[in-house]
Amino acid sequence: MNPANPRQTAPPGRKERPIHVIARNPRARHDYEILDTFEAGLVLRGTEVKTLRAGRGSIIGAFGRVHRGEVFLEGVHIPPYESGNRHNHDPLRTRKLLMHRREIRRLIGSVEQKGWTLVPLQLYFSGPTAKVQLALARGKKEHDRRDDLRKREAEREVARVLRRR
Repeated sequence: MNPANPRQTAPPGRKERPIHVIARNPRARHDYEILDTFEAGLVLRGTEVKTLRAGRGSIIGAFGRVHRGEVFLEGVHIPPYESGNRHNHDPLRTRKLLMHRREIRRLIGSVEQKGWTLVPLQLYFSGPTAKVQLALARGKKEHDRRDDLRKREAEREVARVLRRR
């Protein structure tokens, strides 16, 4: 199921899981050209899950890193659980991502050889599982961002004119 389109149906034989979005990264599409997207599970501790279930967490400024054949997510801020004790988690700790081996191999080639980056687009629960939507992205130059703004403004102007008619 595609988290960007929650109305998309599940494959035959599978139950459709409800998606509960916790955090989005709106700057990712502005700063990066999205080339491909992946879904990955998150390895979390108990207090982190409780905090995310409460709807608290931020992925702004986070990025993915491939190290020794594993993928990690850095810069994700999950605040400490309010009712937690001394065993509460570190809010900015590095979290491991769960992906298929073939996806990781593909990422290794793109990230290390081509210099692309892994950017989280959204953090969500798919049923009982915490997941993150990762994008393989290439950074935009300043003039690319300006071109995108011009295109969006032109589309808005066309829509305005069509609405008036």
